[in-house]
Amino acid sequence: MDKIPILRMGNFLLVTIQVDLYDRLALNLEADLVQMVNKTSAKGVLIDISAVSIVDSFMGRIIGNIASMSKILDAETVVVGMQPAVAITLIELGLPLKGVHTALNVDRGMTLLKSMIGSDEEAGDIYDEDDDSVAE
Repeated sequence: MDKIPILRMGNFLLVTIQVDLYDRLALNLEADLVQMVNKTSAKGVLIDISAVSIVDSFMGRIIGNIASMSKILDAETVVVGMQPAVAITLIELGLPLKGVHTALNVDRGMTLLKSMIGSDEEAGDIYDEDDDSVAE
């Protein structure tokens, strides 16, 4: 796999990572996600890492970079589904993940994003007829 799918859901982008990230894949995700935030003017990014079992300092830094770059582009970032072992590893590595908000699952993450951007709108449909690049 050389790309992680990025789905547009109204004002938000949803990324579900189903594989352990290797360095090149993580860098591609970072670049693709920041490009999609800019292209779609997304107000929030939700990253589901429930299937990720290993996070090293590089991966932690990539997650922090995504949050920082998204914030510069006026989008909030929420990471959901973090396994306890991953949380312990991040703490032991001393990675604070500044700017990254967390929630237990996708539902709570979406609720958190909506409250952070003050949106009364629904997340919207995954498919947008005016935009052919919804899932890349």
